[in-house]
Amino acid sequence: MIGMTAQRGRQSAARRSRLRRQLLKYSANNTVSPTTYCPLNAAAPILRLYFEEEHDLRPSLRLSRQTITSLISVVKSDFDHGWETDIEVLVFLYWLAHAASYRVVSMAFDIPKSTVHDIVHRICRAVIGILRRVVSFPTLDDLEAVGEGFAQLAGSPAFRMAAGAIDGCHIRIKPPSTAGHHRPQGEFLDIFVGNPGSVHDARVLKNSAVYTGHLYPPAGKCILRDGGYPCLSAPICLITPYREPLQNPIQARFNAKHARARNIVERAFRMLKTRWRSIFFKALKVSPAFVPDVVACCAVLHNLCLQNGDIADPGVLEDPADDPPEPQNTEASAGEDVRDNLAAAVSAPDNCVPALHEHDYL
Repeated sequence: MIGMTAQRGRQSAARRSRLRRQLLKYSANNTVSPTTYCPLNAAAPILRLYFEEEHDLRPSLRLSRQTITSLISVVKSDFDHGWETDIEVLVFLYWLAHAASYRVVSMAFDIPKSTVHDIVHRICRAVIGILRRVVSFPTLDDLEAVGEGFAQLAGSPAFRMAAGAIDGCHIRIKPPSTAGHHRPQGEFLDIFVGNPGSVHDARVLKNSAVYTGHLYPPAGKCILRDGGYPCLSAPICLITPYREPLQNPIQARFNAKHARARNIVERAFRMLKTRWRSIFFKALKVSPAFVPDVVACCAVLHNLCLQNGDIADPGVLEDPADDPPEPQNTEASAGEDVRDNLAAAVSAPDNCVPALHEHDYL
């Protein structure tokens, strides 16, 4: 977990104070540091917000001050680009939070548009560079806590075998002119970005490294998903609800518990979309090749926020209808037996009636 100690907080405050003095000096003397491309306008509203400790940065940058400080510390590089890392991170977050054009960000910070472009792409690469430190599968020691979290969500101890939940999300983009997963907090365990929206969720899964490399979940564990996916036991264990019409109360009870446990992934997507609503609720006007990087950054920052206690209210968003089922892969093993056993465990009484032990019914 990436946290912020009291010492780091003091160092961050001192760095902001030093940077602010430098900017004010450059503005007053109209001088430029040899390593600076051009003088910054210290009076820019977004910079004033950053330098004043009492201001909440979430309305403008979608992240708390603590999360921003943590992000700066993990992407900071010894290589001097001419700007302080603080400024580059602010430029990137402002662009991401508002899905604004480079021209608009240029006006907000009073820096050249070409510089904004360079900063956005550079910090995006830096954030992706920490992806596997922030978005990762739980360790074997963590799995017990993960399973316990799903059991609490479902309201049934049978769901301790759950190790995650899976879902997909569409991102609207502006087409080019030539166009023809873990814990109860809602952290992402893995992401797979870049398939066109016409590709079925199940096909996206089967193309992912998680499926082809049998990376997750470990033996004896399962991943929860809605009916848009096949129910599998191999190559990965993927448990879906029973389809309508249900045959008996056992299936109905299992579906209810399954939905309560699986809802965590839908809540995670709602939190992601709520925080980065400018990215997810309108067409993203960037190069299609850059879209996967932007979305990956949103997922990294989502986990980083949760690790710093920066929780976004998921609000109420409309969930799209489940995709129609895709034909089963003949190379995959059906997981109905695993699901039936799990459903039986859900309906089994927690405590056996003592009278049942008083006679031998066999």
